[in-house]
Amino acid sequence: MTCEGQVTILFFSVFREITGKCEWSITGYDGVVTLRAILDRTFAEFPGLKEWEGKILCAVNCEYADESAEITSGDEIALMPPVQGG
Repeated sequence: MTCEGQVTILFFSVFREITGKCEWSITGYDGVVTLRAILDRTFAEFPGLKEWEGKILCAVNCEYADESAEITSGDEIALMPPVQGG
């Protein structure tokens, strides 16, 4: 699969505070793109998220996904902190 268009990243909870955004769009990928590649680019843009690496819950088009998931143009990726309770 290729991703030559736009991918939208949605930030939830504390991630909105870290990034200062509710969403962010990425363009310009060519070839096979994995969620891992998207996360790497997101960490580069928003270094404050890097400390959450390995704990972030990810969903692609409303379905939980792991870092090997293939991303295509038009996909929506949600980044959420781990669920906490008390």
